[in-house]
Amino acid sequence: MPSGSILVADDDAAIRTVLNQALSRAGYEVRLTGNAATLWRWISQGDGDLVITDVVMPDENAFDLIPRIRKARPDLPVIIMSAQNTFMTAIRASERGAYEYLPKPFDLKELIAIVGRAMSEPKERKPASIKSEEFENIPFVAINMAAIPRDLIESELFGHEKGAFTGANTRSSGRFEQAEGGTLFLDEIGDMPMEAQTRLLRVLQQGEYTTVGGRTPIKSDVRIIAATNKDLRQLIQQGLFREDLFFRLNVVPLRLPPLRERTEDIPDLIRHFFSQAQREGLPAKQIDPAGLERLKRHRWPGNVRELENLARRLAALYPQETITAAVIESELAQPVLPAGGEEPRAEESLSAAVERHLATYFASFEEGMPPAGLYHRILREIEYPLLSAALAATRGNQIRAADLLGVNRNTLRKKIRDLDIQVFRGS
Repeated sequence: MPSGSILVADDDAAIRTVLNQALSRAGYEVRLTGNAATLWRWISQGDGDLVITDVVMPDENAFDLIPRIRKARPDLPVIIMSAQNTFMTAIRASERGAYEYLPKPFDLKELIAIVGRAMSEPKERKPASIKSEEFENIPFVAINMAAIPRDLIESELFGHEKGAFTGANTRSSGRFEQAEGGTLFLDEIGDMPMEAQTRLLRVLQQGEYTTVGGRTPIKSDVRIIAATNKDLRQLIQQGLFREDLFFRLNVVPLRLPPLRERTEDIPDLIRHFFSQAQREGLPAKQIDPAGLERLKRHRWPGNVRELENLARRLAALYPQETITAAVIESELAQPVLPAGGEEPRAEESLSAAVERHLATYFASFEEGMPPAGLYHRILREIEYPLLSAALAATRGNQIRAADLLGVNRNTLRKKIRDLDIQVFRGS
Protein backbone atom coordinates (compact mmCIF):
# COMPACT_ATOMS: atom_id res chain seq x y z
CA MET A 1 0.00 0.00 0.00
CA PRO A 2 1.46 3.42 -0.94
CA SER A 3 2.39 5.82 1.82
CA GLY A 4 3.54 9.41 2.08
CA SER A 5 2.23 12.90 2.69
CA ILE A 6 0.75 15.00 -0.13
CA LEU A 7 0.06 18.74 0.04
CA VAL A 8 -2.86 19.87 -2.13
CA ALA A 9 -3.56 23.54 -2.95
CA ASP A 10 -6.63 24.63 -4.93
CA ASP A 11 -9.11 27.43 -4.27
CA ASP A 12 -11.95 25.22 -5.56
CA ALA A 13 -13.40 23.33 -2.53
CA ALA A 14 -15.01 20.68 -4.77
CA ILE A 15 -11.66 19.78 -6.36
CA ARG A 16 -10.00 19.64 -2.93
CA THR A 17 -12.69 17.19 -1.78
CA VAL A 18 -12.34 14.94 -4.81
CA LEU A 19 -8.54 14.86 -4.56
CA ASN A 20 -8.69 14.20 -0.82
CA GLN A 21 -10.96 11.19 -1.33
CA ALA A 22 -8.98 9.73 -4.24
CA LEU A 23 -5.55 10.16 -2.65
CA SER A 24 -6.71 8.96 0.77
CA ARG A 25 -8.18 5.80 -0.78
CA ALA A 26 -4.81 5.24 -2.45
CA GLY A 27 -3.16 5.23 0.98
CA TYR A 28 -1.66 8.73 1.15
CA GLU A 29 -1.90 11.26 3.96
CA VAL A 30 -3.43 14.42 2.48
CA ARG A 31 -3.33 18.06 3.67
CA LEU A 32 -5.55 20.59 1.89
CA THR A 33 -5.44 24.37 1.50
CA GLY A 34 -7.08 26.97 -0.70
CA ASN A 35 -4.19 29.46 -0.83
CA ALA A 36 -0.49 29.66 -1.70
CA ALA A 37 0.58 31.21 1.61
CA THR A 38 -0.43 28.16 3.65
CA LEU A 39 1.10 25.84 1.07
CA TRP A 40 4.41 27.70 1.25
CA ARG A 41 4.36 27.64 5.07
CA TRP A 42 3.95 23.85 5.06
CA ILE A 43 6.71 23.43 2.49
CA SER A 44 9.13 25.74 4.32
CA GLN A 45 8.51 23.74 7.51
CA GLY A 46 9.60 20.58 5.71
CA ASP A 47 6.12 19.05 5.49
CA GLY A 48 4.91 16.90 2.60
CA ASP A 49 6.56 14.46 0.20
CA LEU A 50 4.79 15.81 -2.89
CA VAL A 51 2.80 18.91 -3.91
CA ILE A 52 -0.29 19.12 -6.14
CA THR A 53 -1.26 22.72 -6.84
CA ASP A 54 -3.50 24.75 -9.10
CA VAL A 55 -1.84 27.53 -11.11
CA VAL A 56 -4.15 30.42 -10.24
CA MET A 57 -4.80 30.98 -6.55
CA PRO A 58 -6.17 34.02 -4.73
CA ASP A 59 -2.87 35.24 -3.30
CA GLU A 60 -0.15 34.01 -5.67
CA ASN A 61 0.43 32.29 -8.99
CA ALA A 62 1.93 28.81 -8.61
CA PHE A 63 4.45 29.54 -11.37
CA ASP A 64 5.93 32.21 -9.09
CA LEU A 65 5.97 29.83 -6.13
CA ILE A 66 7.76 26.94 -7.84
CA PRO A 67 11.22 28.62 -8.07
CA ARG A 68 11.12 29.19 -4.29
CA ILE A 69 10.14 25.55 -3.75
CA ARG A 70 12.95 24.36 -6.03
CA LYS A 71 15.45 26.47 -4.10
CA ALA A 72 14.22 25.47 -0.63
CA ARG A 73 13.49 21.80 -1.35
CA PRO A 74 14.90 20.72 -4.74
CA ASP A 75 13.80 17.08 -4.29
CA LEU A 76 10.14 17.91 -3.66
CA PRO A 77 8.06 16.95 -6.76
CA VAL A 78 5.43 19.51 -7.81
CA ILE A 79 2.46 18.52 -9.97
CA ILE A 80 0.74 21.48 -11.64
CA MET A 81 -2.94 21.40 -12.61
CA SER A 82 -4.78 24.12 -14.49
CA ALA A 83 -8.04 24.86 -16.25
CA GLN A 84 -6.11 27.15 -18.61
CA ASN A 85 -5.41 24.37 -21.06
CA THR A 86 -3.00 26.12 -23.42
CA PHE A 87 0.30 25.08 -24.91
CA MET A 88 2.06 27.97 -23.16
CA THR A 89 0.73 26.85 -19.77
CA ALA A 90 2.35 23.46 -20.29
CA ILE A 91 5.58 25.10 -21.47
CA ARG A 92 5.72 27.39 -18.43
CA ALA A 93 5.12 24.44 -16.11
CA SER A 94 8.06 22.64 -17.69
CA GLU A 95 10.29 25.72 -17.62
CA ARG A 96 9.61 26.28 -13.92
CA GLY A 97 10.60 22.70 -13.11
CA ALA A 98 7.22 21.08 -12.43
CA TYR A 99 7.29 17.29 -12.32
CA GLU A 100 4.09 17.00 -14.36
CA TYR A 101 1.35 19.20 -15.83
CA LEU A 102 -2.29 18.07 -15.76
CA PRO A 103 -4.95 20.02 -17.66
CA LYS A 104 -8.37 20.10 -15.99
CA PRO A 105 -10.50 18.04 -16.10
CA PHE A 106 -8.14 15.10 -15.62
CA ASP A 107 -8.55 11.39 -15.00
CA LEU A 108 -8.11 10.45 -11.33
CA LYS A 109 -6.49 7.13 -12.25
CA GLU A 110 -3.90 9.00 -14.28
CA LEU A 111 -3.27 11.35 -11.36
CA ILE A 112 -2.77 8.46 -8.92
CA ALA A 113 -0.35 6.81 -11.36
CA ILE A 114 1.66 10.04 -11.72
CA VAL A 115 1.72 10.52 -7.95
CA GLY A 116 3.01 6.98 -7.45
CA ARG A 117 5.73 7.50 -10.02
CA ALA A 118 6.76 10.85 -8.57
CA MET A 119 6.91 9.48 -5.01
CA SER A 120 9.22 6.62 -6.03
CA GLU A 121 11.47 8.13 -8.70
CA PRO A 122 13.56 10.68 -6.73
CA LYS A 123 15.12 7.98 -4.54
CA GLU A 124 15.81 5.82 -7.59
CA ARG A 125 17.17 8.56 -9.81
CA LYS A 126 19.24 10.59 -7.34
CA PRO A 127 22.92 9.52 -7.62
CA ALA A 128 24.42 8.78 -4.23
CA SER A 129 27.64 10.62 -5.10
CA ILE A 130 25.91 13.91 -5.93
CA LYS A 131 24.53 16.25 -3.33
CA SER A 132 21.80 18.71 -4.25
CA GLU A 133 23.63 21.56 -2.51
CA GLU A 134 26.40 21.27 -5.10
CA PHE A 135 24.03 22.79 -7.65
CA GLU A 136 22.36 25.44 -5.50
CA ASN A 137 24.62 28.22 -6.79
CA ILE A 138 23.83 27.83 -10.51
CA PRO A 139 20.29 28.84 -11.30
CA PHE A 140 19.88 29.78 -15.03
CA VAL A 141 16.90 31.60 -16.58
CA ALA A 142 16.43 32.24 -20.32
CA ILE A 143 14.05 34.53 -22.21
CA ASN A 144 13.65 35.06 -25.96
CA MET A 145 12.92 38.69 -26.82
CA ALA A 146 11.56 37.79 -30.27
CA ALA A 147 9.01 35.33 -28.85
CA ILE A 148 7.26 37.74 -26.46
CA PRO A 149 4.74 40.45 -27.47
CA ARG A 150 6.35 43.87 -27.20
CA ASP A 151 3.84 45.15 -24.63
CA LEU A 152 4.56 42.20 -22.30
CA ILE A 153 8.37 42.21 -22.33
CA GLU A 154 8.78 44.57 -19.35
CA SER A 155 6.36 42.49 -17.28
CA GLU A 156 8.20 39.29 -18.23
CA LEU A 157 11.57 40.78 -17.30
CA PHE A 158 10.73 42.74 -14.17
CA GLY A 159 7.42 41.25 -12.99
CA HIS A 160 4.23 43.14 -12.21
CA GLU A 161 2.04 44.01 -9.26
CA LYS A 162 -1.59 43.00 -8.86
CA GLY A 163 -3.77 45.47 -10.79
CA ALA A 164 -0.83 46.93 -12.77
CA PHE A 165 -2.77 46.38 -15.99
CA THR A 166 -5.89 44.63 -17.26
CA GLY A 167 -5.63 40.92 -16.48
CA ALA A 168 -3.00 41.31 -13.76
CA ASN A 169 -5.09 39.57 -11.10
CA THR A 170 -2.12 38.51 -8.96
CA ARG A 171 1.44 39.61 -8.43
CA SER A 172 3.86 37.92 -10.82
CA SER A 173 7.64 37.70 -10.51
CA GLY A 174 9.82 38.51 -13.51
CA ARG A 175 12.85 36.79 -14.95
CA PHE A 176 15.24 39.04 -13.01
CA GLU A 177 13.71 37.90 -9.72
CA GLN A 178 13.75 34.25 -10.82
CA ALA A 179 17.42 34.49 -11.82
CA GLU A 180 18.51 36.26 -8.62
CA GLY A 181 22.03 35.16 -7.72
CA GLY A 182 22.45 33.40 -11.07
CA THR A 183 22.43 34.04 -14.81
CA LEU A 184 19.79 35.61 -17.06
CA PHE A 185 20.15 34.78 -20.75
CA LEU A 186 18.57 37.38 -23.06
CA ASP A 187 18.21 35.73 -26.45
CA GLU A 188 17.55 37.81 -29.60
CA ILE A 189 18.26 41.02 -27.71
CA GLY A 190 18.22 42.93 -30.98
CA ASP A 191 14.41 42.56 -30.90
CA MET A 192 14.06 44.25 -27.51
CA PRO A 193 11.83 47.38 -27.70
CA MET A 194 13.52 50.72 -26.98
CA GLU A 195 11.58 51.35 -23.76
CA ALA A 196 12.63 47.96 -22.38
CA GLN A 197 16.23 48.71 -23.39
CA THR A 198 16.08 51.84 -21.25
CA ARG A 199 14.90 49.89 -18.20
CA LEU A 200 17.52 47.19 -18.76
CA LEU A 201 20.27 49.83 -18.95
CA ARG A 202 19.07 51.28 -15.65
CA VAL A 203 19.30 47.85 -14.01
CA LEU A 204 22.84 47.36 -15.31
CA GLN A 205 23.91 50.82 -14.15
CA GLN A 206 22.17 50.99 -10.76
CA GLY A 207 21.81 47.31 -9.85
CA GLU A 208 18.10 47.64 -9.05
CA TYR A 209 14.69 47.75 -10.73
CA THR A 210 10.99 48.15 -10.00
CA THR A 211 8.17 45.87 -11.06
CA VAL A 212 5.53 47.12 -13.49
CA GLY A 213 3.09 49.01 -11.28
CA GLY A 214 5.49 48.89 -8.34
CA ARG A 215 7.31 51.71 -6.54
CA THR A 216 9.79 49.98 -4.26
CA PRO A 217 13.25 49.42 -5.85
CA ILE A 218 14.42 45.80 -5.83
CA LYS A 219 18.14 45.05 -5.63
CA SER A 220 19.40 42.74 -8.38
CA ASP A 221 22.39 40.41 -8.40
CA VAL A 222 22.18 38.78 -11.83
CA ARG A 223 24.76 37.95 -14.48
CA ILE A 224 23.59 38.94 -17.99
CA ILE A 225 24.37 36.95 -21.14
CA ALA A 226 22.91 38.34 -24.37
CA ALA A 227 22.76 36.85 -27.87
CA THR A 228 21.61 38.11 -31.25
CA ASN A 229 21.77 37.14 -34.91
CA LYS A 230 21.62 40.81 -35.96
CA ASP A 231 24.29 43.47 -36.38
CA LEU A 232 23.72 45.65 -33.30
CA ARG A 233 26.00 48.39 -34.64
CA GLN A 234 23.77 48.66 -37.70
CA LEU A 235 20.68 48.77 -35.47
CA ILE A 236 22.34 51.59 -33.50
CA GLN A 237 22.80 53.59 -36.72
CA GLN A 238 19.13 52.98 -37.53
CA GLY A 239 18.08 54.25 -34.10
CA LEU A 240 16.72 50.83 -33.08
CA PHE A 241 19.25 49.96 -30.35
CA ARG A 242 20.78 52.10 -27.61
CA GLU A 243 24.50 52.62 -28.05
CA ASP A 244 25.10 52.95 -24.29
CA LEU A 245 23.35 49.62 -23.68
CA PHE A 246 25.47 48.00 -26.40
CA PHE A 247 28.69 49.08 -24.67
CA ARG A 248 27.34 47.89 -21.31
CA LEU A 249 26.63 44.43 -22.75
CA ASN A 250 29.66 44.16 -25.05
CA VAL A 251 32.16 43.25 -22.32
CA VAL A 252 33.24 39.78 -23.49
CA PRO A 253 31.96 39.36 -27.07
CA LEU A 254 31.86 35.87 -28.57
CA ARG A 255 31.09 35.24 -32.24
CA LEU A 256 29.54 31.87 -33.04
CA PRO A 257 30.22 31.11 -36.72
CA PRO A 258 27.31 29.75 -38.77
CA LEU A 259 27.29 25.99 -39.24
CA ARG A 260 28.36 26.27 -42.89
CA GLU A 261 31.66 27.79 -41.66
CA ARG A 262 32.38 24.93 -39.25
CA THR A 263 31.25 21.82 -41.06
CA GLU A 264 33.84 19.79 -39.13
CA ASP A 265 31.43 20.02 -36.17
CA ILE A 266 28.61 18.30 -38.05
CA PRO A 267 29.55 14.66 -37.25
CA ASP A 268 29.77 15.36 -33.51
CA LEU A 269 26.56 17.42 -33.53
CA ILE A 270 24.52 14.85 -35.43
CA ARG A 271 25.71 12.09 -33.05
CA HIS A 272 24.71 14.27 -30.10
CA PHE A 273 21.24 14.91 -31.53
CA PHE A 274 20.75 11.21 -32.31
CA SER A 275 21.72 10.34 -28.71
CA GLN A 276 19.29 12.95 -27.44
CA ALA A 277 16.50 11.54 -29.59
CA GLN A 278 17.30 8.01 -28.37
CA ARG A 279 17.02 9.11 -24.73
CA GLU A 280 13.57 10.42 -25.58
CA GLY A 281 12.49 7.02 -26.88
CA LEU A 282 13.33 7.18 -30.59
CA PRO A 283 15.37 4.40 -32.29
CA ALA A 284 19.19 4.56 -32.38
CA LYS A 285 20.60 5.97 -35.63
CA GLN A 286 23.93 6.62 -37.32
CA ILE A 287 24.96 8.10 -40.68
CA ASP A 288 27.33 6.46 -43.15
CA PRO A 289 30.44 8.39 -44.35
CA ALA A 290 28.88 9.40 -47.65
CA GLY A 291 25.87 10.76 -45.80
CA LEU A 292 28.12 12.85 -43.54
CA GLU A 293 29.87 14.28 -46.59
CA ARG A 294 26.48 15.26 -48.05
CA LEU A 295 25.60 17.01 -44.80
CA LYS A 296 28.83 19.00 -45.01
CA ARG A 297 27.92 20.27 -48.49
CA HIS A 298 24.54 21.65 -47.37
CA ARG A 299 24.39 25.43 -46.85
CA TRP A 300 22.42 25.15 -43.51
CA PRO A 301 20.38 28.36 -43.63
CA GLY A 302 18.79 27.35 -40.31
CA ASN A 303 22.18 26.61 -38.69
CA VAL A 304 22.39 24.11 -35.81
CA ARG A 305 18.64 24.14 -35.21
CA GLU A 306 18.06 22.96 -38.78
CA LEU A 307 20.52 20.10 -38.19
CA GLU A 308 18.79 19.19 -34.92
CA ASN A 309 15.38 19.09 -36.62
CA LEU A 310 16.83 16.92 -39.39
CA ALA A 311 18.25 14.47 -36.84
CA ARG A 312 14.88 14.12 -35.10
CA ARG A 313 13.14 13.64 -38.45
CA LEU A 314 15.59 10.93 -39.49
CA ALA A 315 15.23 9.16 -36.13
CA ALA A 316 11.44 9.26 -36.26
CA LEU A 317 10.68 8.49 -39.89
CA TYR A 318 13.27 6.00 -41.15
CA PRO A 319 13.36 2.33 -40.02
CA GLN A 320 17.00 1.58 -40.93
CA GLU A 321 19.67 2.10 -38.27
CA THR A 322 22.26 3.47 -40.72
CA ILE A 323 21.14 6.50 -42.69
CA THR A 324 22.59 6.63 -46.20
CA ALA A 325 23.54 9.53 -48.45
CA ALA A 326 20.46 8.86 -50.59
CA VAL A 327 18.19 9.41 -47.60
CA ILE A 328 20.06 12.60 -46.67
CA GLU A 329 19.70 13.80 -50.27
CA SER A 330 15.97 13.15 -50.27
CA GLU A 331 15.56 15.10 -47.01
CA LEU A 332 17.71 18.08 -47.89
CA ALA A 333 16.72 18.26 -51.58
CA GLN A 334 19.21 21.08 -51.93
CA PRO A 335 21.07 20.88 -55.27
CA VAL A 336 24.81 21.41 -54.97
CA LEU A 337 26.45 23.62 -57.61
CA PRO A 338 29.07 21.87 -59.69
CA ALA A 339 32.74 22.59 -58.97
CA GLY A 340 33.46 26.17 -59.89
CA GLY A 341 29.98 27.22 -58.77
CA GLU A 342 28.13 28.49 -61.85
CA GLU A 343 26.57 31.82 -60.92
CA PRO A 344 23.01 32.84 -61.88
CA ARG A 345 22.74 34.76 -65.14
CA ALA A 346 21.41 38.27 -64.64
CA GLU A 347 19.50 38.34 -67.92
CA GLU A 348 17.56 35.09 -67.54
CA SER A 349 14.04 34.90 -66.11
CA LEU A 350 13.21 33.30 -62.78
CA SER A 351 11.54 30.39 -64.58
CA ALA A 352 14.62 29.80 -66.75
CA ALA A 353 16.93 29.97 -63.72
CA VAL A 354 14.84 27.42 -61.84
CA GLU A 355 14.69 25.15 -64.90
CA ARG A 356 18.47 25.29 -65.32
CA HIS A 357 19.00 24.63 -61.63
CA LEU A 358 16.66 21.62 -61.64
CA ALA A 359 18.38 20.24 -64.72
CA THR A 360 21.68 20.31 -62.82
CA TYR A 361 19.97 18.66 -59.86
CA PHE A 362 18.50 15.81 -61.93
CA ALA A 363 21.85 15.27 -63.66
CA SER A 364 23.57 14.72 -60.30
CA PHE A 365 21.74 11.36 -59.89
CA GLU A 366 22.34 8.11 -61.70
CA GLU A 367 20.06 7.89 -64.74
CA GLY A 368 18.87 11.42 -63.92
CA MET A 369 16.33 10.17 -61.38
CA PRO A 370 16.22 11.77 -57.88
CA PRO A 371 14.41 10.08 -54.93
CA ALA A 372 10.62 10.01 -54.91
CA GLY A 373 8.67 12.84 -53.29
CA LEU A 374 10.39 15.56 -55.33
CA TYR A 375 7.36 17.86 -55.68
CA HIS A 376 6.84 18.54 -51.99
CA ARG A 377 10.58 18.70 -51.26
CA ILE A 378 11.15 21.38 -53.90
CA LEU A 379 8.15 23.41 -52.69
CA ARG A 380 9.46 23.20 -49.14
CA GLU A 381 12.87 24.53 -50.22
CA ILE A 382 11.30 27.39 -52.19
CA GLU A 383 9.00 28.50 -49.34
CA TYR A 384 11.77 29.46 -46.91
CA PRO A 385 13.64 31.97 -49.14
CA LEU A 386 10.38 33.26 -50.65
CA LEU A 387 8.81 34.08 -47.28
CA SER A 388 12.10 35.41 -45.93
CA ALA A 389 12.45 37.75 -48.92
CA ALA A 390 8.86 39.00 -48.56
CA LEU A 391 9.33 39.69 -44.84
CA ALA A 392 12.64 41.45 -45.47
CA ALA A 393 11.05 43.61 -48.17
CA THR A 394 8.26 44.67 -45.80
CA ARG A 395 10.67 45.11 -42.83
CA GLY A 396 8.94 42.38 -40.88
CA ASN A 397 5.40 43.75 -41.33
CA GLN A 398 3.42 40.51 -41.55
CA ILE A 399 0.22 42.18 -42.77
CA ARG A 400 2.04 43.76 -45.72
CA ALA A 401 4.01 40.56 -46.36
CA ALA A 402 0.79 38.51 -46.45
CA ASP A 403 -0.70 40.99 -48.94
CA LEU A 404 2.47 40.85 -51.03
CA LEU A 405 2.38 37.06 -51.11
CA GLY A 406 -1.39 36.89 -51.56
CA VAL A 407 -1.93 34.62 -48.55
CA ASN A 408 -3.96 34.82 -45.36
CA ARG A 409 -2.12 36.43 -42.44
CA ASN A 410 -2.76 33.39 -40.21
CA THR A 411 -1.34 31.16 -42.94
CA LEU A 412 1.79 33.31 -43.06
CA ARG A 413 2.17 33.20 -39.28
CA LYS A 414 1.93 29.40 -39.32
CA LYS A 415 4.53 29.17 -42.08
CA ILE A 416 6.88 31.48 -40.15
CA ARG A 417 6.53 29.26 -37.10
CA ASP A 418 6.79 25.94 -38.96
CA LEU A 419 9.81 27.01 -41.03
CA ASP A 420 11.45 28.78 -38.05
CA ILE A 421 11.92 32.02 -40.02
CA GLN A 422 13.58 34.87 -38.11
CA VAL A 423 11.47 38.01 -38.55
CA PHE A 424 13.17 41.42 -38.66
CA ARG A 425 11.02 44.02 -36.90
CA GLY A 426 11.64 47.44 -38.36
CA SER A 427 10.56 50.79 -36.97
